Amino acid sequence: MENSKKYSLRFVLENYALYIIMALMIIIIGMMSPKFFSLRVLRDILMQSSTRIIVAMGCMFILVSGSADLSGGRTVGLAAVVAGSLAQKADYYIKFWPSLPEMPVIVPLIAAILIGLLVGLANGFSVAKLKVPSFLATLGWMMVAYGANCLYSNKPPNNSQPLGGFLKSFTDLGTASFLSVPYIIYIAIGVCIVVHLLLTKTCLGREIFAAGSNSEAARVSGINVFKIQMITFAIAGVCYGLAGCLEAARTGSATSTYGNGYEMDAIASCIVGGCSLTGGVGNVFGVFFGVLIFNVINYGLTFIGLSSYWQYVVKGLIIIFAVSIDMRKYRRND
Repeated sequence: MENSKKYSLRFVLENYALYIIMALMIIIIGMMSPKFFSLRVLRDILMQSSTRIIVAMGCMFILVSGSADLSGGRTVGLAAVVAGSLAQKADYYIKFWPSLPEMPVIVPLIAAILIGLLVGLANGFSVAKLKVPSFLATLGWMMVAYGANCLYSNKPPNNSQPLGGFLKSFTDLGTASFLSVPYIIYIAIGVCIVVHLLLTKTCLGREIFAAGSNSEAARVSGINVFKIQMITFAIAGVCYGLAGCLEAARTGSATSTYGNGYEMDAIASCIVGGCSLTGGVGNVFGVFFGVLIFNVINYGLTFIGLSSYWQYVVKGLIIIFAVSIDMRKYRRND
């Protein structure tokens, strides 16, 4: 009886419907254009997905802890511009900091991570200490990050022009390969492994899930919810900063518009990947697969020549479907 319930149609649809949909889409796109089934396409999709995977991993911490974060995309953009401004060649004709010597690649990387960390801590303090709802707090800091980015990139002699002229050691982070696999994919997979271990193998991970499931019960049981909220937003900020640096390295450029909409894609990927909007639920594999679903949609529809506008239609329908499954599943569990 238990096995028949486990493998019932409803069980399969609630737990695997989105994976089935993705498989069908890949098959249909592949039938329309057989070249879609190639290692080059897989490599391109993974490369384009890498920074979004890192952003989604940070976003997952926030959702699992029971909060929301709208600042991710603009934090990515700010980190990309700051990292890019510190990674230019000495002889570049519109060098952002004309008197600054060429810096080792670790400098822009650390600068980007610190930028993300600062935004994350500001978010965490606003939510945990000032008791501002996470949706509004992160919306406010999203605006601050974007405004700061515009002011920074508008500094003479750059005057809001796209940053370029990056050192090869910097662009190698996003384009160079080892055993035909780009470094950026290794970094994204490494972030996934670290996040998985943090959430499943540490006391901190158990406390994050507990706080997300029921913050009051967690507080009564002795969990420092303030600390958990600060840590989760800080970790998310570090992920956003790292993603921003890698995005600038991958594209060989950076502008104040970078990262626009990444936060919504990250939230959607987390929901599609099994994170609950009510907190306390989430896993790395599901979120990783959620990012791939949307990037396969973007790449696949473009690959077969469909208008990019269809991407929004398909992505929106998938998000609605995923949320409806989430609500049905956890409402019944209650």
